[in-house]
Amino acid sequence: MATHGTDDAGKAPWLTVAGMAPVLLALALFAALLQAIPAVSAGESLRFAWDWVPSLGISLSFLIDGLSLIFGLLITGIGALVFLYSSKYLAGHAHFTRFALFLALFMLSMLGLVLADNLLTLFVFWELTTITSYLLIGFDHATGKARRSALQALLLTGTGGLALLAGFILIGTVAGTFELSEIRAQGNVLQDHALYLPILILVLAGAFTKSAQFPLHFWLPNAMAAPTPVSAYLHSATMVKAGVYLMARMHPNLGGTDVWLWTLTIAGAVTAVFASVMALKQTDLKQALAYTTLMALGTLTLFLAADVGYAITAAMTFLIVHSLYKAALFLVVGIIDHGTGTRDVYKLGGLAKAMPITAIAAGIAALSMAGFPPFLGFIGKELKYAGALAVQSEPFLVAGAVLLANALMLAVAGIVSFSPFWRRKHLADDLNAHEAPWPMLVGPVVLAALGAVFGIFPDLLAYSLVNPGVAAILGDDVKPAELKLWAGVNLPLILSLATFTLGIVIYIYRQSLRDRLAAMGERAISLDRGWDRVLGGLKATAAWQTRVIQSGVLRHYLFITFATLFVAVGGTLLARGGFNVDVSMPDMLLKHWVVILLIFAGAMLTLTTSSRIAAIAGLGAVGIGVALIFIIFGAPDVAITQLLVETLVVVLFGVAALKLPKLDPGGEKTHRPLDALLAIGIGVVVTLVLLMVTDGPLDRRLTTYFETASWPDAFGRNIVNVILVDFRALDTFGEIAVVVIAALGAFALLKGRKTEEEKP
Repeated sequence: MATHGTDDAGKAPWLTVAGMAPVLLALALFAALLQAIPAVSAGESLRFAWDWVPSLGISLSFLIDGLSLIFGLLITGIGALVFLYSSKYLAGHAHFTRFALFLALFMLSMLGLVLADNLLTLFVFWELTTITSYLLIGFDHATGKARRSALQALLLTGTGGLALLAGFILIGTVAGTFELSEIRAQGNVLQDHALYLPILILVLAGAFTKSAQFPLHFWLPNAMAAPTPVSAYLHSATMVKAGVYLMARMHPNLGGTDVWLWTLTIAGAVTAVFASVMALKQTDLKQALAYTTLMALGTLTLFLAADVGYAITAAMTFLIVHSLYKAALFLVVGIIDHGTGTRDVYKLGGLAKAMPITAIAAGIAALSMAGFPPFLGFIGKELKYAGALAVQSEPFLVAGAVLLANALMLAVAGIVSFSPFWRRKHLADDLNAHEAPWPMLVGPVVLAALGAVFGIFPDLLAYSLVNPGVAAILGDDVKPAELKLWAGVNLPLILSLATFTLGIVIYIYRQSLRDRLAAMGERAISLDRGWDRVLGGLKATAAWQTRVIQSGVLRHYLFITFATLFVAVGGTLLARGGFNVDVSMPDMLLKHWVVILLIFAGAMLTLTTSSRIAAIAGLGAVGIGVALIFIIFGAPDVAITQLLVETLVVVLFGVAALKLPKLDPGGEKTHRPLDALLAIGIGVVVTLVLLMVTDGPLDRRLTTYFETASWPDAFGRNIVNVILVDFRALDTFGEIAVVVIAALGAFALLKGRKTEEEKP
């Protein structure tokens, strides 16, 4: 429940910067997007682009077309109303400024997502919505439920985001560009490619987790732990619609195949029917509305499976219908909670007398949700039935699923809007109910009124938003369905009458149905109940892995690191046939063999000795052999550096060795054979890699560049020095910093802490 009162400055919260700035920002963005309606309605698209990472083909590009405009207006318009509502709902909250910042960032992230014309830019905003929603769902971080729900949403949608990134990379590889407008112009290039199925699976994994399709739905009802304004915004216009937007945006390039059709049809139908049944079971009004959101997401997914004008028109219309009534009803539930202190349907009744404006707004929004004329919800429902019957694969299956879901939605609409306000069983006086202040009433009233206005004048919506949205998905060649309040006596109308009848029957017998659903729910398998066990298993696995890998013995760390390198590189060479290299050495001279013997002797001494001093001497011999190689092949400056480094290492190690325990004090040396085998394996793998690199023609572009630019650009004739101090000055500076820090750390370790006897 919200905290009441005023802020620290003693002003009304909507007059403070934190209360007013987000409202003005959302209104300004909404007004800016309104300016694009004439151009978009005329079939134009507005594109803005700036180079971001040109070398990777990433640009900060944005596209305003019919699809992105619908989402953009819903995000900013509903956002402004939610911001105004929040300023009073959370009045006096100690962290209201932080909440307003999170919610504003959430709005901007979602707006960037739907406007992005570059796949990688879209992904950046996609992840920003994940992070900001995590912060909003877990806003009441003092409670374990909020923390659990926020983490659950973060992990599930974040995992889907990783799959989505992989899909986007494959799309960019196949299409040769990450620009969505350019990919769409290529037609069926993705569908005709061998990577189509992996791309589709990865993209739908991201979309289904974000839009909570069954069985990945359970995080969404749990997100009700967030404050009510967040729930209203998240469920109506923002995060959960991101997956729907992605499927609509990718429809021209990934849709039209059997796997697309059946995957979206089955997932959408199952989600819609399941969520509608679960909504009827709920006694918490927010939870009931949360499951109706799942129903809407399933329905939208269901219609995006098709590629006919009626189905896509139904999807675009229902997208707007759902956003209007769902935001209004969530805000109404917040007002009920704010005014009575409860959201339990069993404890509510008779609120219309104390909250008349809220009751009217709730009634209008619920009538649109139930699909009664003359509201926009009725037009949307008629279009859904027409679109379902237009699906050529399984029209009756789709229509049946929509019918059952709509009937259940009608019953839930009655539970949310009729029971709390008009039922006489519980009186408002018992709850000390009171009407909400005007900042909280503006949102429900405006959104409910829009549902009525657009229902009476559907052409206002059709030509400005719905038709351009359909054109953005299907192209200008496909004619969208016409939005009519009265389309005559036809099969969709008959299905609407059946919906009303079945929905009213379900509402009348809701209590017995709810009891049976509750009993069944206790026996049903729940992924949510298994979530904690999954996290517990991950933690146990991590603990076991830590015990094995992080043993506290440096030798074990080194062994695991080099073993991983050996398996990864050696396995890749074996799988790709990389062992076919020329190992002949016809030009070897006596001096070369002497150096090789020196290096081999030093390595064998290091492997066999029990003395650290002898071991470092052996490594020093190896280093001297490497320096000799540099001298033989004409790099005396590198050889001098190598000798200096080897000398320094021997001296430092000699000092350190005096304070270290003996090697293998037990005298067992059982690890030596395995260590030697690994060392030989690493040596062989690295040698093979070097032979493979030098076997082919070397790319001398960098060499040529440094040779030609060393004197004219850097005034140096020693190319190595010029590279280090001019062309790679920052790298060299960083390396020096690392060496200095390591030296300071070594000094601190060698100096150690004085014992009591050593202290003066």
